[in-house]
Amino acid sequence: MNEVLSSMGGQRTELDQLQVDGHKVTDESLESTRRMLSLCEEGQDVGAKTLVMLGEQGEQLDRIEEGMDQINEDMKEAEKNLTGMEKCCGLCNIPCSKVKQFKQKDGTWKDKGDGVVTGQPQRVVGELNGVPTGAMQIARITNDAREDEMEDNLGQVNNMVDNLRNMAIDMGSELDNQNRQINRLDHKA
Repeated sequence: MNEVLSSMGGQRTELDQLQVDGHKVTDESLESTRRMLSLCEEGQDVGAKTLVMLGEQGEQLDRIEEGMDQINEDMKEAEKNLTGMEKCCGLCNIPCSKVKQFKQKDGTWKDKGDGVVTGQPQRVVGELNGVPTGAMQIARITNDAREDEMEDNLGQVNNMVDNLRNMAIDMGSELDNQNRQINRLDHKA
């Protein structure tokens, strides 16, 4: 009879140990979801700041391009004035050296319409790797508030990852536009 009681006591201790281990894993999982949430928030902040900086950089490139276009117009006007002065020198018979013609490549200063956006980047909403985003649930073991918080944290992380993906698409599009603009500026220079 003592053997039966001691074996039941051993099972009880083993069950208690499993419950303690289960709570420990649940606590670690909860902390993990909190860290994920914190990292995603940090990533969104960095992404938002990057988008703002890319916008400012784009505005600077626009101002540079406008300045280069204005310089081109000024050069055309100066060439006309020099041609007029050359004619004047010819009337008075003053020895002037002939002014070298301002050479302009066709198409360099023409607007090619590269800055016009004809379409928006495509975003896939509602699925993540083929799994509908609304179907995210954790396996419930203890069915307590910790698991509720984990599920809420994972839902927020999922939304933030979607936002980060969209930010990355926007950044890529802006960088592509700016690279085309830099190539135009290089060609004009």
